[in-house]
Amino acid sequence: AITITEQPVSVSVPVGYSFTLRCRAQGRSSLQYQWFCQYQSDCRLIPGATNQDLPIIAEQTQLYTCRVNDLHRNAVFSDWVKVEVHQCVARGLPPRLWQGEPVIVLNPQEQRVELGQPLQLQCAAMGVPAPSYQWYRNGNLLEQQKRKKLQITHTRLSDSGTYLCCASNSHGEHWSSAVDVHIGNYDFKRLEVLRQESLWTKVSGFGKIALLVGNNRYQHHPNLMAPVRDVFELRHLLEHLGFQVVSLLD
Repeated sequence: AITITEQPVSVSVPVGYSFTLRCRAQGRSSLQYQWFCQYQSDCRLIPGATNQDLPIIAEQTQLYTCRVNDLHRNAVFSDWVKVEVHQCVARGLPPRLWQGEPVIVLNPQEQRVELGQPLQLQCAAMGVPAPSYQWYRNGNLLEQQKRKKLQITHTRLSDSGTYLCCASNSHGEHWSSAVDVHIGNYDFKRLEVLRQESLWTKVSGFGKIALLVGNNRYQHHPNLMAPVRDVFELRHLLEHLGFQVVSLLD
């Protein structure tokens, strides 16, 4: 029996970046390694790639796997991993002394969508290992939206709001810019005035009012770790204490 003890991990890196994919395995006899790559529909053996470590200089997005076999013709394959290569990265990214923490390279854009039409927002980040993604609307976590692309097939009025995405890996997290999404054919400025008037009418009758402001992007200060999540958790705590809470982002 051959057991893979360390799987290779997916990465998301700029073009020209040097790194190493690792695979480790255990068996009852000596083991041999062979790496394969797949680009589009072409899967091929990598000549000379017979070590546990595969050094790579990122050129194009590809998939990789490692085959491990013993002297008795037993063989297992590692997980397929994706090496995502960003061809166009702004100057200065990744930052110097980059340790693999997430770096946003594509922010979502403001959208105005007809009611019932599809909505798509996109975020992308570099990271080693490759970041995972989580989308938020108005500070609330969207359970089903865990990919780079947020997709809603048929929009509703309730899909309007402020969206942003968190990219995270074992080194930390980074947040995209916050963008507004408007659904329907309306005078949006007038709707916002009415929303604010309605909000004030709602809270003005309460004795305990809390205003929470979660700022994520500063001009002269490093970004905070998780302001949106902090606002979300504090809101629930204050509501439990009897406060009427107004939450704002950026």
